Amino acid sequence: MKAVWFDEFGAAADVLQYGEQPTPELSANDVLVRIVTSGVNPSDVKKRAGAFADLLDGGLVIPHSDGAGVIEAVGSNVSNRQPGDRVWIYQAQYARRFGTAAQYVVVNEERAPLLPSNAEYGVGACLGIPAMTAHRCVFSNGNVDGQTILVTGGAGRVGYYAIQWASEAGATVVATASNDADEKVCREAGAIALVNHRDPNWSVDAVSASNGKKFSRVIDVEFGANLPQVLDLIQTSGRIISYASMTEPQPQLPFLRMMYLDLTVQLVIVYAMPEEAKRQAVADIEQFLHQGRLQHRIAARYPLADAVKAHEKIEQGKCRGCVILDID
Repeated sequence: MKAVWFDEFGAAADVLQYGEQPTPELSANDVLVRIVTSGVNPSDVKKRAGAFADLLDGGLVIPHSDGAGVIEAVGSNVSNRQPGDRVWIYQAQYARRFGTAAQYVVVNEERAPLLPSNAEYGVGACLGIPAMTAHRCVFSNGNVDGQTILVTGGAGRVGYYAIQWASEAGATVVATASNDADEKVCREAGAIALVNHRDPNWSVDAVSASNGKKFSRVIDVEFGANLPQVLDLIQTSGRIISYASMTEPQPQLPFLRMMYLDLTVQLVIVYAMPEEAKRQAVADIEQFLHQGRLQHRIAARYPLADAVKAHEKIEQGKCRGCVILDID
């Protein structure tokens, strides 16, 4: 099969290889999926760059956890999937060497939910990390109906879905964005107001945008960099849920101030979500896809052979939407 892989860490142009690899073998609990699209996420480029020193201990890695395609064969113990099913894939390259940057992948049937016929394969490649992370950020401690929620980076891969999940669930959502185009996208997703996070007083603007009401929940794309402002706008006993802290990866916490606010801080990564949370996210995604209630942003698409360009696009840090590889 055609595939992209790396067997050493480094820059995309230096280490990503394109060529032939063996088609993976099917086991009893797995499905063999012919991949149509592969999603590229920041975690994929971090792994390739060397974020996990032992990743290559078992040999070469075919990257990417997200994707979509068609089941070609099922294992002897598989009962809920059959050849011809359209599926989307998550966690393909988590605690495993072989992901979706290839013509075929073998995954456990639970990691291959059905993709409704009204959703194209590009959409399927957006769902694993972006949509499931956003779902966990919004619903990790129950119903958000009636809450006032701030989503920072609302036009980003996760933030865009978080706005939709929260507003559809009955929350009042304010988001941050830095330009008119992103503001328009966030409003279309369900945000009632936008503030510019490049303004030094954006926390004041955010509270004003919610009619003077501080936020019960903040879903945050830059935990360390945004924390001083977030502490100015969050309610006592509020909840900060963050899935990234790229600017300040080792933030210093003002413990006493946070303690006296009785805050809860939750850090989210989709791989470590409880299985029940994953199943609920999958069920809600399936329902919303069937009903046409989720919007999606695809920023760029490349052929599999141009995986280097896709990784570099992610690393530029300016993507407003998902980056996808199309696989013949």
